[in-house]
Amino acid sequence: MDISSLEHAYKREGLSPADVIREVYAQIRATGTHPIWITLVEEEQNIARVRQLEATRDRDSLALFGIPFAVKDNFDVAGLPTTAACPAFSHIPDQTAEAVRRLLDAGAILIGKTNMDQFATGLVGTRTPYGICSSVFNDEYISGGSSSGSAVAVAKGLVAFSLGTDTAGSGRVPAAFNQLVGLKPTRGIVSTTGLLPACRSLDCVSIFAETCSDAARVLQVIRGSDTEDPYSRRPRPGHGAAPWSASRFKFGVPSEESLEFFGDELARASYHDAVEALSQLGGDPIRFDYEPFRSVANLLYSGPWVAERLAAIHLFAESNASEMDPTVGQIIAGARKYSAVEAFLAEYELRRLRRETDASLEQMDFVLLPTAPTNYKIAEVQAAPLQLNTNLGYYTNFVNLLDMAAVAVPAGFKKDGLPFGVSLIGSAFTDDSLLHIADRLHRRLATTLGGSGRSLSKTPPMRSEDAPDGCVLMAVVGAHLTGQPLNWQLTSRKARLVRTIRTRSDYRLFVLPNSKPAKPGLIYAPGFEGKGIELEVWAMPEDTVGTFLNGIPAPLSLGTVHLEDGSSVKGFLCEPSGVIGAEEITNLGGWRPYVQTQR
Repeated sequence: MDISSLEHAYKREGLSPADVIREVYAQIRATGTHPIWITLVEEEQNIARVRQLEATRDRDSLALFGIPFAVKDNFDVAGLPTTAACPAFSHIPDQTAEAVRRLLDAGAILIGKTNMDQFATGLVGTRTPYGICSSVFNDEYISGGSSSGSAVAVAKGLVAFSLGTDTAGSGRVPAAFNQLVGLKPTRGIVSTTGLLPACRSLDCVSIFAETCSDAARVLQVIRGSDTEDPYSRRPRPGHGAAPWSASRFKFGVPSEESLEFFGDELARASYHDAVEALSQLGGDPIRFDYEPFRSVANLLYSGPWVAERLAAIHLFAESNASEMDPTVGQIIAGARKYSAVEAFLAEYELRRLRRETDASLEQMDFVLLPTAPTNYKIAEVQAAPLQLNTNLGYYTNFVNLLDMAAVAVPAGFKKDGLPFGVSLIGSAFTDDSLLHIADRLHRRLATTLGGSGRSLSKTPPMRSEDAPDGCVLMAVVGAHLTGQPLNWQLTSRKARLVRTIRTRSDYRLFVLPNSKPAKPGLIYAPGFEGKGIELEVWAMPEDTVGTFLNGIPAPLSLGTVHLEDGSSVKGFLCEPSGVIGAEEITNLGGWRPYVQTQR
């Protein structure tokens, strides 16, 4: 049940949110609470909430009116127990986690709290006393974890979206195994207040949804600074600028020798199909050495960051070790062997490795990786719980340590009938731009939604924005055009060409006298009826516009240029006094034809 389809049914088909909620509870009763759910909100309590929302005068102000959702059971919800999949840890909080509160304030309906790998420790979904979730496509295979129940609840159509958490891949691996979108936002853009941490310095609230559009809508509701969360943050101007999202882009692909699928050649083939599909969508694949990223990934569980897991529950762990899942207890107890010296040494190693990874990332706009190298049967994981869990994190564990954003999307099915997924991973604050590219790739590679037979093509794609994140659209008409002598002033600022278009009809073009290199002057002339002047529109990172503006010589200036399609962008204009006595070339329709006449 995607958000857009529900909204359409509410507004156009007379469907009541109460009918949807009753159907959700009927399906849960038919299949049983476990293993997906740990605690449910009472059905009649939610029906009463729906009636209250329906009585709201301005229902259109509620961005998620009547949309059912679920949360992983390490989020606090006032009045409901928080167990983190450990019954002995269960307690009832007085306050609701900030991210959950924002969803409720937007009119969403919380159905309940979902199963998980205990204390969010694992990528498998088997480390829980509440029953093991399996992939919706094959009961013998794991659902992925630790946000297992949150993913399966969406894939089975019990809720439209859900919240999970993601420290090492827990918001992405379950998405891959259940044909969902899994968004792991930039650290700190969604509050973690009221979330039981796994590794507090790395944790992210994640979103499971059927489409990138739905994930983006949920993110828009829950993102934003929180004074109660010391890890909350906002981007600086230009931080996370993604001019590539409106242009051709370069995406990283690991060298063949550093790709690893643990014997799953069907997964390898599916990954190469995804690389080819993204290339057809306007991407240029850039091969890079994955080994430094893998070394970073190894630090997460084979280094002192595991001590953060103990820090989160140290008082409980000291007196309740016997109540914990044996594998989880073993991992968390292992934290005691790390000293403060080792923690600093690991931080130094991370900084060293980051020099190497930054050098690779500088050559590309984002990375395309398999979300998981393979999938495993539940029995296989139970027989080798640590090693197979490590294998599943091969492409995910590095992301939060390197402060990156990631979107996992379905990439079709392997020939064995199991779903395959890929992840687009970019620098911090590129979340929205990654979602736009991911949506296009998702629609190229997949056909159905979650575990249903419903068509992906019948859902709305991501809406195009006027300008890419963190960018200003800039129109150039002369020496800054592609191939012209000042074009480097754009490319050196990482600007990207978006499109070639003409101005509205009321512009005139002149050759500025005595300018070196030769430059044109674009004049806005209300009432003039011409054919428009050809120009290029470039996306420029916000934080570089100042230095660009500072280099503009008189009589040129930066102003607003109106385009033939009715849109407006910033661009070069000329003061009218600057073209007194200048040669007019308006009839040529642009600067390039004039340059040709001078050769």
